[in-house]
Amino acid sequence: MQTSYDPPVTIDPAILYFGTPVVLVSTTNADGTANLAPMSSAWWLGRSCMLGFGARSHTPANLQRTGECVLNLPSVNQVAAVNRLARTTGSNPVPPHKLAMGYRHEGDKFAVAGLTPLESVTVAPPRALECPVQLEATLEAVHPLAVRDDDRRGALVAFEVRIVRVHVSESIRMAGHDDRIDPDRWRPLIMSFQHFYGLGERVHDSTLARIPESSYRPKRAASPIAAMAGAES
Repeated sequence: MQTSYDPPVTIDPAILYFGTPVVLVSTTNADGTANLAPMSSAWWLGRSCMLGFGARSHTPANLQRTGECVLNLPSVNQVAAVNRLARTTGSNPVPPHKLAMGYRHEGDKFAVAGLTPLESVTVAPPRALECPVQLEATLEAVHPLAVRDDDRRGALVAFEVRIVRVHVSESIRMAGHDDRIDPDRWRPLIMSFQHFYGLGERVHDSTLARIPESSYRPKRAASPIAAMAGAES
């Protein structure tokens, strides 16, 4: 148990990526082909997800044009595939700011990553078969960021998307439950200050985890899978 603490110091870091899950966002290009882009500025609340992008990137342009995407969440086992997409872009020609950082254009991102496109159910962009979590989503709202910052105004944008279909690998589903993911089996790939990490073991019992997950489901919202089963019976 730590009993003493170093006094904090004031710093000015260029980025604040303290650690978030890596997401491979698949979208549809203007010519109908698929794009696949790694990002890690994402967080979820209920069935809503916020995605942060550079406003001039290819994926946000696709998302605004089509209004849909798939959020493919790789595990630590797909880290090499994610890394193969680093510094690639679907934009052609490559924008000057990305060219300066060593980006190159790639027309087939799935092939570059070595991942298999899989047809989605409710949206046009394909899923990535090898990713243990695949979330089909539709665009709800666009939020410009840093609007009061003279240096960053217009450079950043956040998208609110709604998750409309959830697909997971059987290997991470909790035994004895139809609609729960086992956090001890799900090992998300984490990006922290541009480096890859995974999760360790549980560090402490969680009081919050004693609340049944079903308590968070809106009362009038049945499980989409259960609703489909009822409609087919």
